Amino acid sequence: MNAKEVREYQQRALEMLRAAGIVLSEDEAAQIEVADMGLGRLAQEGLQLITYINTDRYCAKELVILPGQTCPEHRHPPVQGQPGKQETFRCRWGEAWLYVEGAPAERIQAAIPGQSKPYYTVRHEIVLKPGEQYTIPPNTLHWFQAGPEGAVVSEFSSRSRDESDVFTNPGIRREPVISE
Repeated sequence: MNAKEVREYQQRALEMLRAAGIVLSEDEAAQIEVADMGLGRLAQEGLQLITYINTDRYCAKELVILPGQTCPEHRHPPVQGQPGKQETFRCRWGEAWLYVEGAPAERIQAAIPGQSKPYYTVRHEIVLKPGEQYTIPPNTLHWFQAGPEGAVVSEFSSRSRDESDVFTNPGIRREPVISE
């Protein structure tokens, strides 16, 4: 991913946040993270996010998922004797399809990215529309995808340790690598 692509995706995320009625300061807008998961398929697998706060006790973020974009399957394991991250997703704009452990849906709405199909194993579907939320327990496999308009989802959680997330796809690198 190069710096120009990052700026373009940051701009798209900012436009979606504005459509959701979420106002960011100039400093926050400049800090929108573009996470391509090291796969080089950001339009299909990845997301954009802004972290407002992340302390030892709690975390608050906005997740911006472009139309059809998917955050790959992962879990938040225990770290240093502490339980994994518990997170609540609250949809602010658009529609998000969340998949967690549990009874699988007969037919899911998401289109699993073809190149990564073996790495999407959970199929219990939760549909989140504006004003709806769902809490994911620690160490639970999950993944999510935006509907046709995209989605803005607020995340409220215990401490976020993204570097400790365990992805089903072993080829994922959570920390972005940006070239000039």
